Amino acid sequence: MAIVQPSIITRDIEKIIDPTGNIYDSVVVISHRARQIAVNIKEELNAKLAEFATTVDNLEEVFENREQIEISKFYERMPKATTTATEEFLEGKLNFRMRGAEEISE
Repeated sequence: MAIVQPSIITRDIEKIIDPTGNIYDSVVVISHRARQIAVNIKEELNAKLAEFATTVDNLEEVFENREQIEISKFYERMPKATTTATEEFLEGKLNFRMRGAEEISE
């Protein structure tokens, strides 16, 4: 039986809060990074699948390409963008700054 990584991982909320001091700011940073990762993966996948694109518009002539299916399965098995972004955040690999967070001195 194959070992499958669980898709749900319990995280220590204090470790998520520590870098920003606020859970909501941390979630915003993680979500922005997850969006970047997802866009990069989608562009990469579309570029690889574009090699198999056909110009046939006939619905009866649908070809199943084994290589195309394997590429799709590979990308389906990859960790989700949110998981990768969360791990990067917790490991301190993300550089971020909060917009409008300058201190106002009177």
